Amino acid sequence: MREIEALPKVELHVHLEGSMPPETLLDLANRNEVSLPFTTVDEALAWYEFRDFPHFAEVYSTISRCIVTADDVERLARDFIRGQAEQNILHTEITFTAFTHFKNHGLAFGDQVAALRCAREWAERELDVSFGVIVDIPRDHANTEQSEMIARWVRDVVVDDPEGPVIALGLGGYEVGHLPAEFKSSFDIVREAGVPAVCHAGETEGPASISGALDLLGSLRIGHGVRCLEDDALTNRLRDEQIVLEVCPSSNVCLGVFNDIESHPLPELRRRGLAVTINSDDPAMFGTSMTHELEIAHKVFGMSMDDLKETMVLAARSTLLPQAKQQRLIDRVSR
Repeated sequence: MREIEALPKVELHVHLEGSMPPETLLDLANRNEVSLPFTTVDEALAWYEFRDFPHFAEVYSTISRCIVTADDVERLARDFIRGQAEQNILHTEITFTAFTHFKNHGLAFGDQVAALRCAREWAERELDVSFGVIVDIPRDHANTEQSEMIARWVRDVVVDDPEGPVIALGLGGYEVGHLPAEFKSSFDIVREAGVPAVCHAGETEGPASISGALDLLGSLRIGHGVRCLEDDALTNRLRDEQIVLEVCPSSNVCLGVFNDIESHPLPELRRRGLAVTINSDDPAMFGTSMTHELEIAHKVFGMSMDDLKETMVLAARSTLLPQAKQQRLIDRVSR
């Protein structure tokens, strides 16, 4: 376990809002006069504990209501990345739902990006770690007009500042009833400008969602993708093209995709030759961390330290960093 803790790490799939430490939540709620169903850190931890999807949605909504200002965004990003650095996570690609804070409190996208830029500069200077931000479309909360607006936000900020904190357009939220075809026009906006796309697919929906994310939205990686095994042709395609899957074992069990951790198909995905990375998704809400997910991979799935090291190098090679920065990260992880 000490070796796993010390292992240099890269995380590709983690939500900023779903990573809010309880101390940060209490502070932001007090500052912004948001009522919470608890008053202490211990009570917050008990409230965070996953029960079912409606409770998960309630927790996520409450967290989002506490993010009111650009300073709140910067505070959250700093607290989160400090926790990543404590796990020796050298680079993180964070999913962030900027639209929610715009919709809830009118927080301008440009102000949110400026806050993330300040947090990233601080992390690089003080902690020697980096992060990039995938701004996602919440598929179950944004209509076509709103989705296209988000896409234009991302396109404009990436084109204007290609080495800034925003690195891609994502697609998150609840998959059922919201398949990729619904969002093609939005992803066309960023594709035409050469801006990357990274989409969630194949978690609560099956193989068709994954194929749609690849073929209609141009997704470079697949967030989750675990249900690809229901379609041999798709599984073989993912293997042949080495399309990276951002696998989040504890999250999949909490959300009922699989009954228990022993039933999770991570070993089968690896046996089939797929490019698999390991991630925490919403660590505060699922009672996990990147380090804990690697411990599960070792203890439950039998992955050796060499396997885990290879997985971290794969994650480093799969980042959206500029080439020179990516190579430096690969070198750091490899050493």
